[in-house]
Amino acid sequence: MSWGTGGTEEEKGGLRTALAGLTTRGRSFLAAGVAAVICAYILGQSDLLRVGLLLAALPLVCATVLYRTRYRVAGSRRLSPARVPSGSEARVHLRMDNVSRLPTGLLMLQDRVPYVLGPRPRFVLDRVEAGGRREVSYRVRSDLRGRYPLGPLQLRLTDPFGMCELTRSFSAYDTLTVIPRVETLPPVRLTGEAKGYGEGRQRSLALAGEDDIIPRGYRYGDDLRRVHWRLTARYGELMVRREEQPQRSRCTVLLDTRGTAYEGAGPDSAFEWAVSGTASALVHMLERGFSVRLLTDDGSSVPGEGADGFAGASQQSADAAGLMMDTLAVIDHSDGTGLSRAYDVLRSGNEGLLIAFLGDLDEEQATVLAKMRQRSGGAVAFLLDSESWLREPTDVPGPSGSSVDRLRMLREAGWTAVSVPRGADLADLWRTADRQRTDAASTGSTAGGGVR
Repeated sequence: MSWGTGGTEEEKGGLRTALAGLTTRGRSFLAAGVAAVICAYILGQSDLLRVGLLLAALPLVCATVLYRTRYRVAGSRRLSPARVPSGSEARVHLRMDNVSRLPTGLLMLQDRVPYVLGPRPRFVLDRVEAGGRREVSYRVRSDLRGRYPLGPLQLRLTDPFGMCELTRSFSAYDTLTVIPRVETLPPVRLTGEAKGYGEGRQRSLALAGEDDIIPRGYRYGDDLRRVHWRLTARYGELMVRREEQPQRSRCTVLLDTRGTAYEGAGPDSAFEWAVSGTASALVHMLERGFSVRLLTDDGSSVPGEGADGFAGASQQSADAAGLMMDTLAVIDHSDGTGLSRAYDVLRSGNEGLLIAFLGDLDEEQATVLAKMRQRSGGAVAFLLDSESWLREPTDVPGPSGSSVDRLRMLREAGWTAVSVPRGADLADLWRTADRQRTDAASTGSTAGGGVR
């Protein structure tokens, strides 16, 4: 990771700025000197006058010299890493380079950080030789996801006597992205996934676009073994046969962000669990080779509309995961009250596997979800009962009556629906969904005469 550099801003205001930087010691010396001069004038004591002038002149001279000092220093900051899960620590490395030909005096380094990341770090640099550098570091940590600015870096200059301090600020700053916590999920086979590819797979062609249905002209880099000699003789130019790649699985992860669907706030709230679960599912499916996209209740999708809105087939999985994690880092409750916009996006075609993290549902929204199931090869829902998340852990566990009704409606529509109690482990729920799918398939096979 490269260092970001920035230069200091020039202070203005002349002597007034310098005097404003006087420390308590400097102000005390100045006040004592003025008092001694007045007393010497009244009493006619010339020796006291000399002492008073010395006391008053010392802080003024220090302030003037410090103000006119022009240290040429360069400051830089490096984050390691720049994207960190919530609850984990990141280290910030600061570097100061003295690019002038003169050594510096005492320097105090201070970086601005948001209060949620911890206290403001301060460092004292005794002396930096000409052409030298100093490196320091500090740690930041946040239990709240988001994007947090770091900087600007401030440099406080002081004289050897401690009479005056001046602050210079750098202009550059960096951003720390705190993403949701990602949990490792077991590799189970969910509904909608066939062996190797998945029911939601879409056909793609090797070295050609999706509209390349017939043999095409030779392109630089094509394998000569693919040359179609009969068509080459007919058209008078090299023609190559198209080749199909294995069909690729698709997966859409739906996150319900409606503000009316969740109760409570903070790192341990139901909504934060849903965001963390969404992040875990996205990373898991990308690692398994799926083309994945993130969809919210308001119809917005990530990474976007390119390549049918899915990432993984034409993009690097790491880049796609980073883009979706950055989106989840700042996602918040929406003002919507329904899931109809998400359904409008899904009903455009077969979406393959659909994984949904849902808050409280009413009967109307459960009906919309039942329609979504018809547009997917398989559907898995994790339904959070916000009422149960507000109860104390010592209370009797179990979903509320309305949550039980919604689970039944989803299962009758073909969903693999799992209730999410407070503090549930996503890996365990992931296995529960697989067992539920297996049991449902076995029941269906028995009812159908033993044929799956």
